[in-house]
Amino acid sequence: MTGLPMYQSLAPEQFSLTDEEFALVGKLLHVRSGIILGDHKRELAARMIGLRVRKMGLSSATEYLKRLQQDPQSEEWDAFVNVFTINHTAFFRERHHFGILADFIRTRSNPVHVWCCAASTGEEAYTIAITLLENTVAKEPKPWVWATDIDTQAIEKARKGIYTLERVQPVPEPLLKKYFYRGKGSKSGLVRVKPVLQEIVEFEPLNLVAPSWPSNQKFDAIFCRNTMIYFDKPTQTRILERFAPMLKPGGLLFAGHSENFTYLTKAFRLRGQTVYALA
Repeated sequence: MTGLPMYQSLAPEQFSLTDEEFALVGKLLHVRSGIILGDHKRELAARMIGLRVRKMGLSSATEYLKRLQQDPQSEEWDAFVNVFTINHTAFFRERHHFGILADFIRTRSNPVHVWCCAASTGEEAYTIAITLLENTVAKEPKPWVWATDIDTQAIEKARKGIYTLERVQPVPEPLLKKYFYRGKGSKSGLVRVKPVLQEIVEFEPLNLVAPSWPSNQKFDAIFCRNTMIYFDKPTQTRILERFAPMLKPGGLLFAGHSENFTYLTKAFRLRGQTVYALA
């Protein structure tokens, strides 16, 4: 016990963490996922941990964190990490990357394989898939997208491929008609990804800081955009150096607009517009 009031009797805005509890949350999160928990996330951490404590019928954050430590295989770890993942994504986000990808894949041998390693709720992975299909001759072997994310809830949503019309506004109308069904009646205002798109995207939970990754596949390109900013420099370097052998010769790595990998590793060289090539 920590001396905190019983979580079961508190409103979410009353949840709080001691300095020791907040430090432990940050340590466990970093070890498990590589994510750095900044001080500005203290209120978020308190609210979300408090909700997990109350849901599990526990009396304190300390008790909750102790349970996590005692069982590294607990399914609760997924819920713990999901709390702190950022699912900010969009169709055709950083649109210039998809023009570069289109030009690039036309120079590659088929089938083209792309890894989207922070797929979130699926918008980026499906955008990659659209780009691949639009630039692959129909009779050629189908391209394939491996779409992964540490957030298990986001991956489940991505698999369903259902979005609001607002979410798909960045998709050009001809592509929207070609690759999405429009909902009718009670589904009005929603769209669903067509099978032609879903069948070339495989969604799977994956932790980038896990000791091993469940794939021996070689990829033509890897998308790791707006993800490295949540890791410290040593973690970023380790991940980049693990990416390198997973790329085919001449493969590309796509980064986010605010990310710069130039000084982290010699495995990649900047090609331009936050796109890196194997050194």
